[in-house]
Amino acid sequence: MRRFFFLGAVLACSPAVAGTLTLAPTMVTEWKAVYGRVESRDTVPARARIGGVIVVLAVTEGELVKAGQKIATVQDDKIAFQIAALDAQLRALKAQMETAQSELTRGQALVDKGVVTAQRLDQLRTEVDVARYQLAATEAQRSVIVQQGAEGDVFAPGDGRVLTVPVTRGAVIMAGEVVATIGGGGVFLRLAVPERYAASLKQGAAIRINAGGKESAGRLAKIYPQIDNGRVIADVEVDNLDTNFIDARVLVELPVAERSALLVPASAVETRLGIDFVRIAAGGTKTERAVVTGERTRRADGDYVEILTGLATGDVVVTP
Repeated sequence: MRRFFFLGAVLACSPAVAGTLTLAPTMVTEWKAVYGRVESRDTVPARARIGGVIVVLAVTEGELVKAGQKIATVQDDKIAFQIAALDAQLRALKAQMETAQSELTRGQALVDKGVVTAQRLDQLRTEVDVARYQLAATEAQRSVIVQQGAEGDVFAPGDGRVLTVPVTRGAVIMAGEVVATIGGGGVFLRLAVPERYAASLKQGAAIRINAGGKESAGRLAKIYPQIDNGRVIADVEVDNLDTNFIDARVLVELPVAERSALLVPASAVETRLGIDFVRIAAGGTKTERAVVTGERTRRADGDYVEILTGLATGDVVVTP
């Protein structure tokens, strides 16, 4: 066994090699793993415009809705009584108007005969005008009440998915309360990065994303200047992001720094008995040298492995 280990460490390499690579420092990117949160671009509440009882609730969480789609109906029984009271006032005002108009017609005839003065005729005209204006004002007031009744319908403010429905059918709500929350406009990733990395974040930088076991790429679209509880808030744009779950957490790797490293092709590293070896050429001979490897890096020309110890700048690595 001792003889076998010795041969594995220092045995000269076979002359059948494909080429060599002279080691030189290479700049590599350091990545920081953080979790991003899937958020809707637009989160808009659908609110009740009047107070009352929810008599119709047509949506539940997770449903897709279109802008203007009716999602609930709020009913206020007092509105029907108010309309009935205004209808009674209108009938009374119409009767008063008819009476005043009849008095004006009779007064006009009496003035022509010289029985009634012109002053009395002007008074009758004023009474007709007052009755007409009161009738118009009451009709306008009735239109307002009718419109309030029509505002009991709650509509979706935009296209999207229903995120929350905090009410139930039969519940009593006040004007302005939220009936449902709609998330629309697409989704994006929001990151909360420790503030010690704030200076290294660059808007537009490419990032790596692992969502549901699938690797994808994104872009750091926006960095907010205000630090929240020791965290820098940033938004990431991602294509084909899963939108089934809002506020889901996704693993993201951010570029935070660059450093110098020695990289060799992954195919040049051979592992035996738990020890990594790299073949090098020196002094006309080819030998194997034990090394300690680091992270793997994928580049345009293949996979590379960082060498932490065992090799130095200028060493000639034999590549298969």
